[in-house]
Amino acid sequence: MLDCSASMLAHGQLALAKGLLIALFDRARAERVEVALICFGGAHAELRFGPAVPRWWNERWLAPIGGGGGTPLDAGIARASQLLDAAARRDPARERHLWLFSDGRTTQWPARPRLADHITVVDCEASNLRLGRCHALAQAWQGECVDVDALIDRSLS
Repeated sequence: MLDCSASMLAHGQLALAKGLLIALFDRARAERVEVALICFGGAHAELRFGPAVPRWWNERWLAPIGGGGGTPLDAGIARASQLLDAAARRDPARERHLWLFSDGRTTQWPARPRLADHITVVDCEASNLRLGRCHALAQAWQGECVDVDALIDRSLS
């Protein structure tokens, strides 16, 4: 899931998250793992890719994804829950991972997606006044919170 709200544009977090998504989708292609991308911003959430094994994934495809407006996390989680439910019906034994790239700047606090076996919240917050909502959300969802800089370091090694 990719937060495409206006606050993700302030310090270039959306561009940074998109760059990391390229690396993650390249890894998914190499490992032949099925993925999906849900973008949420403004007033809605939209499935932008998948679920499928990425055959190709590059900057030209990702570049048109823009940002602006509010942070409809509820809508994004609702859409992700639909995909997780469908994946669980297709292959109940397969583990399902949910990755959320966000700066946490939302007033919405949705329930944990029940069919996500693992949740990773990538904290993209870059403002001087850090609210720490990504860490709180990951903790509430019994998931892991990874700072975006740590993820960059991991992907480079």
